[in-house]
Amino acid sequence: QVQLVESGGGLVQAGGSLRLSCSASGNIFSVNAMGWYREAPGKQRELVATISSGGSTNYADSVKGRFTISRDNAKNTVYLQMNSLQPEDTAAYYCNAHVVATVERYIMPYWGKGTLVTVSS
Repeated sequence: QVQLVESGGGLVQAGGSLRLSCSASGNIFSVNAMGWYREAPGKQRELVATISSGGSTNYADSVKGRFTISRDNAKNTVYLQMNSLQPEDTAAYYCNAHVVATVERYIMPYWGKGTLVTVSS
């Protein structure tokens, strides 16, 4: 089995910063693309940022210039540095990873349980 565990959410004032982390563990052969998605109350889950195993990144227009995604391949961990946070960034943030498990040996998407980010005005 493969597990993704997020951390780093919390309450912050507008203009503040938070750093989210997500570590993949379990029977992992390799980790391909990793990313962050968010789901605000009453809205659909949306992409925030993704990063390939080689470090290529992709961002939603709404977070470009404010958020930075990075990863540590040795630790199977992805990070999301969030600066200049705004109330509209309030959401549950979910980690996603495309993992090849040691047993199955084919790529599958996995999700974390989410971490809540609340930005007060």
